[in-house]
Order: sequence, then structure tokens, then C-alpha cells
Amino acid sequence: MKNINWNSILLAFFVILAFISVGFALGQEIFWLAFLFLAAGFGLMGFGIAKKKQQET
Repeated sequence: MKNINWNSILLAFFVILAFISVGFALGQEIFWLAFLFLAAGFGLMGFGIAKKKQQET
């Protein structure tokens, strides 16, 4: 575990933070903000998957 990919770890942290924020926004009953965080979470996750596929090829 010598080579730690800090960019991927940071991206994963932001994806998790976005989905936690969805729960917080739903708890506060701010539905438009929950949708925004949900879209951001899926967008970041899609970006990370595309980046990983690009690195493998």
C-alpha cells in the first residue's frame, strides 16, 4: 500500500458527503436541496467511474 491515490480518496469522500447531505436536507424538509445533492452525488460518482475506466485502458 505504498501508492495511495489521494485524488480518488478525496473524490470518494465528496461522493459520500453528498449522499449524507441528501439525508440532512430531507430531514430539514428542503427537497430541492436534497435533489441537488443527489444529482451532485451521482455526477461525482459517474465522473469517478469514468476516470477509473480511462486509467485501466
